[in-house]
Amino acid sequence: MTESEHDVLIIGGGVAGLTLALELADHRRITLLRPGRDEIGASSWAQGGIAAVLAPQDTLEAHVQDTLVAGDGLCDERAVRFTVENGPAAIGWLIDQGVPFTRDPSPEAPYPYHLTREGGHGTRRIIHAADATGRAVIDTLLARVAAHARVRLVTDLQIIELCADNQGCCGALGLDSEGHLQRLWARDTVLATGGASGLYRYTTSPNPACGEGMAMAAALGARLADLEFQQFHPTCFFDPDGPAFLISEAVRGEGGILRNAQGRRFMPDYDERGELAPRDIVARAIQAEMQRAHSQYVALDITHLPAETIEHHFPTIVAHCQARGIDIRREPIPVVPAAHYSCGGVVTDLDGASDIAHLYAIGEVARTGLHGANRMASNSLLECLVFARSVANALRHGQAHGPNRPLARECLATPPDEQAPPPPEGEANALLERLREVMSEHAAIVRSDAGLRTAQAQLKVLKADSDQLNDRFRPTVATRRLSHALLVASELVDSALQRRESRGLHYNRDCPSTIP
Repeated sequence: MTESEHDVLIIGGGVAGLTLALELADHRRITLLRPGRDEIGASSWAQGGIAAVLAPQDTLEAHVQDTLVAGDGLCDERAVRFTVENGPAAIGWLIDQGVPFTRDPSPEAPYPYHLTREGGHGTRRIIHAADATGRAVIDTLLARVAAHARVRLVTDLQIIELCADNQGCCGALGLDSEGHLQRLWARDTVLATGGASGLYRYTTSPNPACGEGMAMAAALGARLADLEFQQFHPTCFFDPDGPAFLISEAVRGEGGILRNAQGRRFMPDYDERGELAPRDIVARAIQAEMQRAHSQYVALDITHLPAETIEHHFPTIVAHCQARGIDIRREPIPVVPAAHYSCGGVVTDLDGASDIAHLYAIGEVARTGLHGANRMASNSLLECLVFARSVANALRHGQAHGPNRPLARECLATPPDEQAPPPPEGEANALLERLREVMSEHAAIVRSDAGLRTAQAQLKVLKADSDQLNDRFRPTVATRRLSHALLVASELVDSALQRRESRGLHYNRDCPSTIP
């Protein structure tokens, strides 16, 4: 096993990780671990945009109240206000970095950039870069990070566990591209590893996270919370033979209509807000319509808008759907709900600090309290930005000794055996696919007590198989990913059974009411 020393170790290079690296690099030395393949992770697939109070007619209080309503009574209001109040400055920072947001062509426009509206928002407050905002932000920030002399980018190392000494987190253990172990000692470690939508069969990202960061933090004793609130995006392009592709909520924000198998608009039957109801309501409505008609999808129709408007606002979606044989200017888009965003995760404070000293979490891996029982559209990238900048501020000022903290030389956990034989090829991935089937069948959009108990029992069997792989064979990324996924899936199911109500993203047929 090789060893190396690091000041601040950031695990994950999406919007949250890149923002933190840029904000902190002038004050601390940064090692940023991110996948070599940029399609991995959720940030680059974010289409809709970033919510913030930017227009003169909008108010911070309106954004706060919209978020609290969407969170269905479980938001931490202090976290909501902190995020919303710091939103405009975060957007200003992105503009200064050079992110090419879409401008408003109207000379009478009250704000220079085009703002759209999405579900749950009472007004237009979503700034975007056409329909590929995440990609634009990632490209801009990554170029700046790559050029920064005090940031070391590592793209060939996968972290499989965190390390701890008697003072808290002291770094991480990873596997390089050859499967060899590397110990990374660090003064401060930040998780920016994404959520847990990869626990389900259908997702809005081709390579979703499976809760790896959550599981690694929990293994050190960090609290996880709100895992039962897994968001399913209502509109993922339906193509069982092709890769996942999200159809942005902005399509509905600009007037897209959902139609059932008979071609009838159905959302007003479920909610007076129609297609702009919060995502949990829209996803359940779509599933109900699919079950009623025994159909595999519903249709998202935007053909009533001028073709030039569609092409201007949604060039990425137009091109992608055309490649799949659908011209959205002339025909509806087949869509289905898919696992999208984890509202729960590692419990943190407003500085992004977890329960474990020197361990921070930002982005989707963290449970900040912003989302409550349901994330409101486009608040996620805002949360990444605001909390990354907050962690940077905390680490700049050397809280808990920061850059002067001596590097640890001992880890409490015994490292895995590198000399053990390799596991059977494909076995861990097959077990992970079985886990996804269990979760999709029993712990998805609509749940029941019996289904959740079935999931508990089946996950226990899968865990026994996973434990055998870890006990008998050398560690691999696949076997550890399976272990992490099982831990988070089990916690999610347990949390869902313990919540004796239906609220936000958690809907249980056996307790359909909300506890006041």
